[in-house]
Amino acid sequence: MSLCGSPVEGVLFDCYGTLIDILTDEEDIGTYRLLSRWLLYQGVRIAPDRLKELYVSRVDEAARRTGERYPEVRVEEVFAGICAEHGAWEVDPERLGIEAARAFRAASLRRLAVLERSLRLLDLFRAQRLGVVSNGQRIFSEQEMRILGLYERFEFVIFSSDPGFQKPDPRIYAAALDRMDLALESVLFIGDNPENDVLAPRRLGMQALHVEEAWRRYGV
Repeated sequence: MSLCGSPVEGVLFDCYGTLIDILTDEEDIGTYRLLSRWLLYQGVRIAPDRLKELYVSRVDEAARRTGERYPEVRVEEVFAGICAEHGAWEVDPERLGIEAARAFRAASLRRLAVLERSLRLLDLFRAQRLGVVSNGQRIFSEQEMRILGLYERFEFVIFSSDPGFQKPDPRIYAAALDRMDLALESVLFIGDNPENDVLAPRRLGMQALHVEEAWRRYGV
């Protein structure tokens, strides 16, 4: 199996919009109403509008503090801070931050499904080494991949919340390439974002295809 004359020995996939069809709404105040009610039963009292205001501002602040060009934060740490400040009684902020992050994702979720054509791509590439490099939060993104039967199909999965920076930072691709231990030109990146998943990998010397082009090229 080859592309542009070079054999494909390893394939890196993006996650959302490539393997998973997802729709979330983090702007809807209804998302924060649901989370506010859930938090009430965990011993945290905070109004939905204040919760939204704090969440958005704390994420922005945390991103700025990283000093990264393409920053990433861990949302469970943001929620841990909010919960610690608004506890009606003593709470375990670390544990509650994790649970709140997942409850927030559940409240914001509108659609979650596997992209069937990409499943067929995975079947096609089953003899190659496979990995995922995704801008996402491990705290809930790993669970979404697992519940859809995707996580175990890959040798490794790197979410941007792991290193603290996002695609198209070259370091996140380098981390994946180190795990693969293959020649750059023998690795194919497939994703739905033209900059993150096509242009940036090509600048590093990898092969790259937009997911829709990959579907057409490989006849799935």
